[in-house]
Amino acid sequence: MTKQTWSQTSAIKEHGSQQFKPNTTVAAVVSYQDKFLLVEEIDAGKTVYNQPAGHLECHESLISAIERELNEETGLCLSPDHLCGIYYYYRPSLTLHYLRFCFVIELDDLLPTQPQDDEIIACHWFTLAQIKAKSAQLRSPLVLECIEDYLAGKKIPLSHLKSNL
Repeated sequence: MTKQTWSQTSAIKEHGSQQFKPNTTVAAVVSYQDKFLLVEEIDAGKTVYNQPAGHLECHESLISAIERELNEETGLCLSPDHLCGIYYYYRPSLTLHYLRFCFVIELDDLLPTQPQDDEIIACHWFTLAQIKAKSAQLRSPLVLECIEDYLAGKKIPLSHLKSNL
């Protein structure tokens, strides 16, 4: 390995510094029979409902990220079955863009949840009708959109995700 000069290191740090970079997030539609797991949390001072979700961390694969987020927010140690979609979303209230990878986990048994993250108030199993009734309290419209895509049978195999980590 050759030693990098200061100018090479500086060029590496500056490369892409002017590029647009959306926030990369992961989420999971966790289903059991006709119910979906949502977490209750506080966002901007309001109680909201979301799928177990969060931001991709440095040196973390997308699959590792959803496994970590799921464990932190629900206490469940599970791996995804597939993706139901990849979503590009702009949140005007924060002037932020998101690139969301939504995974699917289908359960054969109802598992107990125990949030590890202090920001999660509780975990709830809701039907689609109950989620639609809470539409004003959903953290983003992507919560319902991801569930509807799952119910429509949209599947992206995990083998389509590549990582060199």
